Amino acid sequence: MTKICYPCGDKRKARGAFQKCSTEQIKEIKVKIMKKSTIIRASALSVAALMAATSLVGCGGSASSDGGSKSDGAKKGSVYYLNFKPEQDKDWQALAAKYTEETGVKVTVETAAEGTYESTLTAAMDKDNAPTLFQVNGPVGLANWKDYCYDLKDSGLYSQLINQDFALKDGDSVYGVAYVVETYGIIYNKTLLKKYFDSDFATIKSIDKLNNFAALKTVADEIQAHASDLGVKGAFTSAGMDSSSDWRFKTHLANLPIYYEYKADGITSTNAIKGTYLDNYKNIFDLYITDSTCAPTDLANKTATDAVTEFTSGEAVFYQNGTWEYTGIKDAGLTDDELGMLPIYIGVDGEENQGLCTGSENYWCVNKNASEDDINATLDFVNWCVTSETGTAAMADNMGFVIPFKNAKEATNVFVKADAEYTAAGKTPVSWNFTTMPSEDWKNGVGTALTQYAAGTGSWDDVKTAFVQGWATEYAKANG
Repeated sequence: MTKICYPCGDKRKARGAFQKCSTEQIKEIKVKIMKKSTIIRASALSVAALMAATSLVGCGGSASSDGGSKSDGAKKGSVYYLNFKPEQDKDWQALAAKYTEETGVKVTVETAAEGTYESTLTAAMDKDNAPTLFQVNGPVGLANWKDYCYDLKDSGLYSQLINQDFALKDGDSVYGVAYVVETYGIIYNKTLLKKYFDSDFATIKSIDKLNNFAALKTVADEIQAHASDLGVKGAFTSAGMDSSSDWRFKTHLANLPIYYEYKADGITSTNAIKGTYLDNYKNIFDLYITDSTCAPTDLANKTATDAVTEFTSGEAVFYQNGTWEYTGIKDAGLTDDELGMLPIYIGVDGEENQGLCTGSENYWCVNKNASEDDINATLDFVNWCVTSETGTAAMADNMGFVIPFKNAKEATNVFVKADAEYTAAGKTPVSWNFTTMPSEDWKNGVGTALTQYAAGTGSWDDVKTAFVQGWATEYAKANG
């Protein structure tokens, strides 16, 4: 499917080939002044409660899809959803078609290309036919788009939340509702890892001993040294740094040093990150790029597709990604019995008690500037998604989602189950703190520095500068 980077008008078919618009291009399109707001964020421990709650409600019957909505207006309106997640595009298209068939209400789903959501949303909101339903990634994203957000406090969608911490609030107003809670870590191939455990060269002999960075490095180093004996190309899939893949490292992996710094300092956000755990960040990134299916100098052009193909074809044992990849991995032929997920260990004291990284950066917002009929239609649609048997089954079974709503169906996703098992064993989930990262430009600066470091054209000091000084600079810009 061809997708468009609207500010540039660029069309390309390869996922990950889409260019990113510069800050200057986005600013040219934007016509509003952004205001800072105080946000309530969901904590990882709340997510743990959600996992337990979805297990309890999973066997319940479906609810009516009209709770808290305004059906009369909806019959006259339509829905235009700008979706953030390319991996679920076909599932949203199918669910939208089912809703239209059932209700007669037109639902259009458009999916932004990987890495272009903010620029695509910016351009789309400047058109006459703007999205009625869009997404923000948390407090920072909401600060940019709050002036466009309909207050959801009286909506059926908000009333269906199992915990109101899964909402983005400003005072008494509710501007965003998390519709999925996700988990990421190091996905592994159980069959290949067992082959390593059973070998005569393995120092680590069981998964329960693989519970810290030192053990992970030992395993990865020995797999890399004996790759031909195990029939693999490397311990880890390629850490691709093109736009389809670099978010795994400049955002998701970067969450780990931020999480531990916030935890040590007893804070939940900051205007000036100190970089206390950047040497630990280097530990894990070095492991990814040296014990890999390719040379570090090749990473600039490696894509998300390259990584998942290497994993599903058995070329690598480990693959950093999340619950959202479950369906694609299964479709490629791997079974639940072959799949597991480890925490991302970076060499911090006490990490043996660390769980997986669990949270949300996917909050639905309804465009308050849409017509009343379209607003009502949109409220009906999202409420139907999280209450009807058709909607909840599609989100759990097809999309592999855990959704934080009363009528949620228990997910069959094996990675979701792994997270629940870690939590039940007393491991502490790692919260998603990248929603406090000051800007997309900060992420891109870190990504560029990582790419140059891997290629040998930059130093780790450049990564530290992008991380620490870049944070202070971008925070000042956003909050100046």
